Amino acid sequence: MDAQSRGRADNIDPADQWVLNPNTGEYELRLSPSTPQSAVPGPRRSGTRGSGRPGGGPRDRAGAPGREGRQAPGRETRQAPGRDTREPGRETRESPDGDVPPQRRRRGEPEPLPGRRNRRPVKKKSKVKKVLMWTGGTMAFVLIAAGATAYLYLKHLEGNVTTTDVGDAGSKGFSKDEAFNILIIGTDKRTGKGNEGYGDQGSVGHADTNILLHVAKDRTNATAMSIPRDLIVNVPDCPTKQEDGTDKVIPGTRNVRFNTSLGQDGRDPGCTMRTVQAVTGIHVDHFMMADFNAVKTLTSAVGGVQVCLAHPVNDKQSHLKLPAGKSVVEGEQALAFVRTRHSFGNQGDLDRIKVQQQFLSSLMRKMSSGDTLTDPTKLVELAEAATKALTVDTGIGKVSTLKDVALELKKVPTKNISFLTVPVIDNPAEKVHATVVVNQTTAPEVFDAIKNDVSFTEVKKKQKAQKDAQAARLKGTKAAASEVRVRILNGGAPSGSAQETLQWLQNDEGVLKSENAGNAPAALGRTTLEYGPDQAAQARRLAAIMGLSGSAMKPGKSVTNSQGLPAMTLTLGKDFKGAGVSLTAPSKAPEVDKSTADKVKCAS
Repeated sequence: MDAQSRGRADNIDPADQWVLNPNTGEYELRLSPSTPQSAVPGPRRSGTRGSGRPGGGPRDRAGAPGREGRQAPGRETRQAPGRDTREPGRETRESPDGDVPPQRRRRGEPEPLPGRRNRRPVKKKSKVKKVLMWTGGTMAFVLIAAGATAYLYLKHLEGNVTTTDVGDAGSKGFSKDEAFNILIIGTDKRTGKGNEGYGDQGSVGHADTNILLHVAKDRTNATAMSIPRDLIVNVPDCPTKQEDGTDKVIPGTRNVRFNTSLGQDGRDPGCTMRTVQAVTGIHVDHFMMADFNAVKTLTSAVGGVQVCLAHPVNDKQSHLKLPAGKSVVEGEQALAFVRTRHSFGNQGDLDRIKVQQQFLSSLMRKMSSGDTLTDPTKLVELAEAATKALTVDTGIGKVSTLKDVALELKKVPTKNISFLTVPVIDNPAEKVHATVVVNQTTAPEVFDAIKNDVSFTEVKKKQKAQKDAQAARLKGTKAAASEVRVRILNGGAPSGSAQETLQWLQNDEGVLKSENAGNAPAALGRTTLEYGPDQAAQARRLAAIMGLSGSAMKPGKSVTNSQGLPAMTLTLGKDFKGAGVSLTAPSKAPEVDKSTADKVKCAS
């Protein structure tokens, strides 16, 4: 719907109509009135019958027409703010000779006495009611118009986004109340004007840049873990949706570069998501994929991104030329900055990853700055650029869902957004080191910290107190194993886990009052133990046997077992590793080489 069809003047920038709602922290489309395009008179009410002239102009206190109501025929009355007592949409008209037509008497009404004004008793409305009627009606109209226009604009943005159905590789929907993992993929496909000099010529679009973004459940922190494209991995078998709607399983390959998990042999982003889970054990909920153009359009939309260099750069291959110190890059220059690897460190991919992390930190700071958030024009440009640049999974394919994701990310303080890289070592199978493999000594701790929602930065005291309270659940007296009464449910663990755990508890640990209660109503990511107030001692004993952390213990209510006796509920989640294997989650993240989004670092 254009400006003309809404009764507004031409050349209205839609960005000027987005207004920050302080109650929600979101921008809403407000259509403010603009100059009328033609002097079309407003609707009039019928006046005195038989007089041939309309009535109803403003009246003074005695009921006679006031002087402020007199004007030239066909023209609207203009008054100072707060002085207009006319009803909205009515005009004041007078007779050609300047006289105002007399008020018509009702049938049966006595003739007015000479010298007295003809006034009918009027029930006065309070000024408050008049104001409410006027503003209420106007706001209703504005909200209806804004709602319709906002809906059309959201549908327009939705048309910009490309979606891919990754099947069961990810999650179907998005929850505002849970932790979530998004795989951000940057491809090396040479799409877009001016990108011929980047990436591999004729590339089908490999997973060139990969960041697994974990956002904590309480939104106090987030971890962005880069995955090197030259990491040697085993790519699993990958079911993919074909253009005709059929499914095709692309066979996996062993000991190949991570970047071949996308594009190679027709693999889609779901294959990359499956590969990440195979390597790290972390389930990926969604993906966002962008090509070279995304860097150019997003940086231009926010007015450039500040970068810092420890030394001047003049890279003939990427055509990046910048002085030492701080510079602002956007468009083509920004793409050259994130693509160059011959100007930093040992000219390898791992050093380029660090530069990209510094660039993304700066981009996050710019996008969350007041200059961007309070500028409707920039926000509209950013929305257009982002939606056109992105390919996402169907689970977050709606613009309203993408907005929800952005708002959840906005809650995380930049000082608590950690950037790190999968711990790796040089590939021992190579004489000339060109690839890397996962460091099995340090990497599992990093993966476990992310899986268990452990922050790599210090969080607020409130969250620390919460973690202390969870740890306190493990302290206190413990009941004997023979006194522990528990029902075991399978809530996402491998098939047969409940029975396996039952046999282990009874035969090896002496928990004889236990029983297999079958499958849980819903799958859980983590194993939980729910117990009643008088079962705390039993819960502490079972937690010690199972290796459960305080966060896995859920004070609540007891249930009734098959014998009609009160019992606890142990639900084995997706993190269950087998009977007798400790489920203690890490309480502190391991020490890693990392940076945070609030700090400015100079690339060297």
